[in-house]
Formats: sequence, C-alpha cells, structure tokens
Amino acid sequence: MSKLKIEPMKKPDRIINYWKKEKFVVACIIIFGLSFNSSIVLGPIYQGKLIDSIAYGKDMSSVIILAVTYIVLIGIIQFLRYFKRFYIRRFANSTSSTMRLMIYNNIMHKSTAELDNENTGNLMTRAISDVDLCVEGMRKFTTEVFDTGVLMISYLVSMLVYDIKITLLSIIFIPVAMAIAEKLKGIIYKYSKDYRKKSSEVADITYDTIENFMLYRVTGMEGKNRTKYNDELEDLQNKAIKADILENSMQPVYNVIAMLGIIMVIYFGGTKVINGGWTVGAFSTYVAMFTAMAVKASKAAKLFNSVQKSQVSWKRIKPYLAEYKTKDNSFNINNDDTSLSVKNLSFSYEEGKENIIEDINFEAEAGEIIGVTGSIASGKSTLGVALLGLYPYIGSIKIDGKELSAYSEYEKSKMISYLGHRSQLISDTIYNNITLGSNTDINSVLEDVCFDTDLMRMPNGQDTLVGNSGIKLSGGQQARIALARALLNKNKIIILDDPFSAVDMKTEEKIIENLRNNYKDSLIILISHRLAIFNRINKILLLKSDKTADFGTHEELMRESELYATIYNLQCTEEGDGYEE
Repeated sequence: MSKLKIEPMKKPDRIINYWKKEKFVVACIIIFGLSFNSSIVLGPIYQGKLIDSIAYGKDMSSVIILAVTYIVLIGIIQFLRYFKRFYIRRFANSTSSTMRLMIYNNIMHKSTAELDNENTGNLMTRAISDVDLCVEGMRKFTTEVFDTGVLMISYLVSMLVYDIKITLLSIIFIPVAMAIAEKLKGIIYKYSKDYRKKSSEVADITYDTIENFMLYRVTGMEGKNRTKYNDELEDLQNKAIKADILENSMQPVYNVIAMLGIIMVIYFGGTKVINGGWTVGAFSTYVAMFTAMAVKASKAAKLFNSVQKSQVSWKRIKPYLAEYKTKDNSFNINNDDTSLSVKNLSFSYEEGKENIIEDINFEAEAGEIIGVTGSIASGKSTLGVALLGLYPYIGSIKIDGKELSAYSEYEKSKMISYLGHRSQLISDTIYNNITLGSNTDINSVLEDVCFDTDLMRMPNGQDTLVGNSGIKLSGGQQARIALARALLNKNKIIILDDPFSAVDMKTEEKIIENLRNNYKDSLIILISHRLAIFNRINKILLLKSDKTADFGTHEELMRESELYATIYNLQCTEEGDGYEE
C-alpha cells in the first residue's frame, strides 16, 4: 500500500480548514454518506414487503424474488457503508497527522526562551492525547452528520409518507432527549477541562520520574514519590469519571426518552392494522423505522456531549496550530579563518531581569583555545549559552565580522557546536549518539577523545547501546561520547562547558593535545573550573563575582590577577600537579 504524504496547511487554527484540506476525501464521504443513509430506509420497506408476501400467501417464486432482492439490497447498502466509513477514517487519520505535524513544527520554531517556559508533560499531552480527542470528536461529528442527520431525515420522510399523525405524535419525545443533552453540555465541558488539565500534570510527573529515577532511588524518595503519584492518579481517575459519566451514562436515558414514542406507534399503528389501513408488513416497516430513528436520536444527544469534550482539547491545542514554517537552510558562511569578536556583551535569560554577565570583551581566532573560568556563579556557563545566539543579547558578538544575530539558525548550527553540562545521550548506539543520523566515520573523533581503547573492550563496538540517558556507560564514557559529538564536524567555533569533569587528568591532558593538533581550523571555547591545563592554552577569560572580567594569557593573568593566581596555585598545591578532582 502506498504511503500517504502528510502536507502542511494554511490557517490550521481554523477547524473548518481541515475539511477543506481533504476535498477529495470529504467529497467521497458526502457521496457515500448520502447514498448509504438515503437508501437504508429500503431495508425496512423490503422487509415489510417480504413479511406481507409470506403472510398473505403469495406464490413461492414471488417470495424468493423478494427475499433475493432484500438480500442484494442489504449487501449494496453495506457496501456503501464500508466506503463511507473508510473515507471518514482516512479523514481522521490524515487530520491527526496534520495536527501533529503543525504542533511539532510550531514547537520546533519556538525560541529557546519560549521553550524554557513550556511544561514538558503539558506539551506531550496536547500533542498526543488532546489531538486524539479532538480528531475523535471531528470524526464522530462527520459520521453523525450522515448516520444521524441524513438518516433521521430519510426515516422521518418515509414515516410521514406512511402516516403523518402517528409520526408527529411518536417523535414528540425526541427533542426532549436532545434538550437534556444541550443542558448538560456546560457541566461536561467543565469536567472535561479539569480532566485534561490533570492529565497534563500527571504526564509531567511521569516524565520527571523517568528522567530522574536514579536520583529518587538513591535518595530514598521512591516511596514518597509513589504515594504522591498514587494520589495524583486517584485524582485523575476521579476527574476522568466525572468527565465520562454524564456523556456515557446518559446514553440509556436518552434512548428511553426517545423510545417513549413507541407507545403511540403501537397503539395507533395497531389500530390502523385492525381497521385495515395498514398491512402487517407496513406496520413492521414503520416500527423498524421509528426504532432506528429513536436510537439515532439518542446517539445524536450523546454526540452533543462528545463534541463538548473535543472542544476542550481543541482549545488546548489551538495556540500550537500556527502556519507551517520551513527552516531557512541557506548557507552563507565565510570559509576563511574564523574570527570572534565580543564587545560589551551583557546577557540575561529573561528580558527585564538582572544581567548575569555584563560588559564582556575579548577577541579570538581559529586555532586558539580560549579558557573561561571564574568563581562559582560568575556566569561561565551563561557565557557559553550566550555565544550560541539562541537568546537575545546586549552588545555585540561578531563571527567573521558579521553579527551573530544576523545569521540564520541553520547557519549557527553549522558554525557552532556546543557541549553543555549534561551529556544528553539518547537511548541508542554509540555511533548514532555521535552522528545524530548523519553517515559519518567516527573513528578519528573517537581517538581524539580517547574513547578508542574503551571501544575495544565493547563486543558490539560502535553499535553498543548506551541505555536510557547513557546509563550503561560510566560518567567519563558519557562525557567523552558527548564531547565526540561536539567535535565531529570540526565546526568553526566549538564551545565546551566543563567537558573534563568526569575524566582523569591524564586523559584530559591527552584530549587537550589532540584538540591543539587536530582542530587548528576551529576556535575552541573551553569553560572549566579546573585550571590544570590552562597553562597550555592560548588565552583565558576570567569572570569575577562582581561581573568584571580579565582577559589574557596564563602568564599575564598569573602576574596581574591575584584571584587567578590564587585559584591556580591552590589547585596545584592540593593536587600536586595542577589537577583538581
């Protein structure tokens, strides 16, 4: 079977556009929906004719012809029903995929600052279960427009042809069932809204538990978390019951109310049979049509309640359904030697908040390793993030003479690679963790990070699975795999935030030598509180707690900065060789 291509759409926050997008499928739904629900009344009619032919002693050949006609007719009707359902399901599947694509695209185009304020569990619930509930409501609505609306009209017209008085008397209770459903929609909306909110909260707790299971386990928090989680699940269950009970438990009530008209049908219809106005077959046909219409009316009442639930989900996902955006993959980068100029740089993660770093100035070029160090909370890691250009900044960051903010996201990703505090490994192989899907040889970069000897002890080599967040590897192995990922493409600028915190001094020294020898076309920003190897790098930026900074070579800072000299000498004294664990 050929794959369906998922395509974006314009104005995805207007629900009518999802039907407009699927013009062919919707046309098929209309054709087969009208055909099926208009012809379905022929079933009871021919059933009545067959009963009359038997009851009134018609010849066997006539009975057989009617029976065959009835069977063929039912077959054709079900054939039309099959195609109607097929295209409705196709519409639902396509709509679900489109909504998810638009939400995913919207999230991928949010700024880093916007994503920082998003709740992971909330995003997961909206992108998965809210889409499912919304599409299910759209599917039911599309189905019932024909299976209830058109069908009820077909039955009503046919019943009026049989007898106007009995029809008007028998259907008087159907609007009552629908009116009750209309009254309940506000309550159902409220309960559904509470349930969706709680579902997001539970999803976030689940995500947090999986992400930090080791922390909770070693600190003895599992029992407390389990109790809290059970309480949250119980609350979720109670809210789910409230959200579902009125929708589902009222179905029999709607059915009973709508079926009260059968009393009129039996009394007046039976009288008409006795008086000779109807045959037994005509009475049977009428009863069958009324029963079918009453059942459909009760389902229509339930549909009102289902739509209320889906409206809650629609309102939750609507803000994430923005116009489809394509990434700017244009590539206009200077391939000459890299230069970095930082002038008067100030930065804060949130606009209006106090700056974490202020008035930072330094320059560097390809082939240099620039060390960044300083006291605790001096803004070392913040500087690394600022140099990525993912957040707005104050001042100037120029790469090759062009302001960083003027580069596209794609260009930034091709110029700058980054290794943060966390290794951020995915549950996949070593190879895929380093290449992230690209088809690249990683042997040289594994040697650069001194992982080649570790790999020799692994039976599956580069295909070794690292486990969830790299749990199957040691901390040093996780760090070096993440470092290999940052080094793989030898980008113009490589920012490494504390890459050696989990490796021994000998390995650290070897990696630094590899960086000096094999990455001469790259500018490396090395952020670290460990100064053992800072006497072997080109220049150092020292960030101070008062937000001032010194910049110079190791020798210059040893002479001119009392803070730097104190930290360096203290580490050398404690470790005897300039290394601090």
